[in-house]
Amino acid sequence: MALAAEMPANVHAEKAQTVTQYGITWTFDKPYEVGKFVNGDWWVAGPAKVIKVDPAPGAGTEPPGASEVKSRYGAVAMVPDTRMRNGSMVLDKELTASQGYDSRLKNYNPALTVAFPLDLEANRSLISTISNETFPMPCLLTDLMWSSEKNGSPALRTAAVLTCLSSVPPADAFRPPYAGTSKPIYELKNLQWKSLPSIEPAGPVPSFAQFARYYQRPWLDHTQNWVFQYMGPCENQPNYGREFSRVGSITSLMLMLNVPQAEKEKLMIGFIQHGIDLAGLTKAGRVWTADGGHWNGRKWPILFAGLMLGDAEMQQLATKGDFSENRQTYYGKGWYGQTVLYQIVLHTSAQPPYEEKRPETWDAKQKQQEGYRITISPSWPGTALAVLLMKAKGAWNHDAFFDYCDRWMRPGSPTMEQRGGVPRNPKEGMAMDPFVDAMWKAYRDKVPAQPDGAENLKWTWNADLKSGRYEPNAR
Repeated sequence: MALAAEMPANVHAEKAQTVTQYGITWTFDKPYEVGKFVNGDWWVAGPAKVIKVDPAPGAGTEPPGASEVKSRYGAVAMVPDTRMRNGSMVLDKELTASQGYDSRLKNYNPALTVAFPLDLEANRSLISTISNETFPMPCLLTDLMWSSEKNGSPALRTAAVLTCLSSVPPADAFRPPYAGTSKPIYELKNLQWKSLPSIEPAGPVPSFAQFARYYQRPWLDHTQNWVFQYMGPCENQPNYGREFSRVGSITSLMLMLNVPQAEKEKLMIGFIQHGIDLAGLTKAGRVWTADGGHWNGRKWPILFAGLMLGDAEMQQLATKGDFSENRQTYYGKGWYGQTVLYQIVLHTSAQPPYEEKRPETWDAKQKQQEGYRITISPSWPGTALAVLLMKAKGAWNHDAFFDYCDRWMRPGSPTMEQRGGVPRNPKEGMAMDPFVDAMWKAYRDKVPAQPDGAENLKWTWNADLKSGRYEPNAR
């Protein structure tokens, strides 16, 4: 599916009573000063009264024979429910696992749906959506997905963000994060392009325009609930952590290639904006814990944006935060001698480590953990390589992640004698994407020398398997 990037030029400080983006139109009670951030999203100088949004939020319809939508494990994600379509939210309070966009989703809470007219205060962001009415729908990443995942049943088709500020922002401002009431302004002129490596491409380089399109629209990521897989707007974003990792790692490696800056700028703007949004979510209380593969891929965009903007607070959010990659990798003694291990941590309930035990002793849940290891691990090496090329290993502050990626990507296999006759999975030794695979082979042994992280910690469940903690975990 060809996806052309459409990044509107910055419109700065004009009077308007309506603004439109991605098929969503907001109408004010009178003309206000409005304009566009560098990523194309609208701002309004307020406070401002939004009297309506089109398509209007409200009751929808259900096609004949509509039924529940279930996960691969049989859990219900969506139900026939006509109460709300095209909902809007303002994330100015504590984030929850619920949403107010579409009542078919099991995590719908009508109290979170914004009603119009709305007095939009300064330092607030209005998120408005368009719902899907028919299924299946193609996913944004069709070109990256295999046939069984090219289409799905996402409740939402698209989303757009209108940001209300107390004054006109600079002409080169990024949109501040859509969550919370803190609206820091970052400027394009402050991007530290010289901090990027400039390296020769290896392997098939993806289209810069196509990847810019992947980050053109906001990725809604504020609900810590597995139903997220069916919420994220299919024209805006992927809906699984594996793809968050894949697209983020491919993008950051593309930005390090020695191609003209102008060719990379749209992609850079979109990826930095994504990092700004994730940092805002983190400050608003979002925690990227481990839960199967759901919450991978959030740490690096925050750290990358912090490095490129020279923003110490953003870097600290990534260095000290609690992220899925931190919980899922640790140092230990594996069943065939491996010294850096994987754990799923959580899937419906607590999942203690399993790689210390021999495969023939694994129960059904431990076999499921191994399935997730094989599913998620090939999406990580590109991130590990990008962090190392940016000399950011110390800032990442969790060395087991890099050592685990080295283990995964190691060519060949320990002897069958060492593995007790259990063959290595054929997916090991390679990344999920050919470009990442080629870049790893070309540059993993050429990364610059750099300090390790200051802390090595392991997530450990308490005896009750209801709570846990990080504890020291020496290499």
